[in-house]
Amino acid sequence: MADWPNSGTRSMRSPAPPATEAALICIREGHPMKIGIIGAGSIGATLARKLAAGGHEIKLANSKGPDTIRDLARDLGATAVSKENAVQGVEAVVLSIPFARHPELAGLFDDVPADVVVDTSNYYPFRDGAIAEVEGGKPESVWVGERIGRPVVKAWNAVLAATLSGKGRPAGASGRIAIPVAGDDLKAKAIAMELVEATGFDAVDAGGLTESWRQQPGTPAYCTELTASELESALQSADRSRAPGSREALIREFMAAGDKLTHDEVIARNRAVTA
Repeated sequence: MADWPNSGTRSMRSPAPPATEAALICIREGHPMKIGIIGAGSIGATLARKLAAGGHEIKLANSKGPDTIRDLARDLGATAVSKENAVQGVEAVVLSIPFARHPELAGLFDDVPADVVVDTSNYYPFRDGAIAEVEGGKPESVWVGERIGRPVVKAWNAVLAATLSGKGRPAGASGRIAIPVAGDDLKAKAIAMELVEATGFDAVDAGGLTESWRQQPGTPAYCTELTASELESALQSADRSRAPGSREALIREFMAAGDKLTHDEVIARNRAVTA
């Protein structure tokens, strides 16, 4: 695939809205960002903790209201807010909710200035129910963007919660795990990549959203803890026709095993089945 994008942000040349451009300059110069996170589960809470520790101002919301997560938010270094408040006055929004619940956010982004909206979710039919458009091949994050009325960047979806929480490393560290980031707005994607780096992982440019199926469940890039060069190869080798079958085979195996598999065994099975 000669036209496969390089990792990093060096090739990003397209113009962007002024607010996005300013936010990118700001984060690259080491200034803190105002970030709203909707979803306080294992991924959302871990992102809140890591980004707050990096000096960013975090507003955290869930579906039940701020009173239900006030103590959690305080412990994470964030501020508990409603989902309506989480998207106001911020430079980036991270959505970390179950895939099928994105339609509940319809209208939330009307008149919201934030140009960077990051989606961390994944489609699992056993949990989300069969969604015809996704089953028909529409990339998950394209479907999400249509539900919320705002294009998204896909990031942090292809990493297990335990990996995100405990396996981040400083930039340049040997064996640093990489995370794929896909999106159509190049500046928004560049900001998401900078935030991925801030959580302790190499960010690999995985192309536009039409190519984001390459980091969905059942592919070699999904939850396999690869280095940047290994991840680039995994993205290129993904087989779209195999991915749903691999996803379902792994889910059946993991559900049957219950809590008997260690984290390393889960990673090994992901690698073996999707290779």
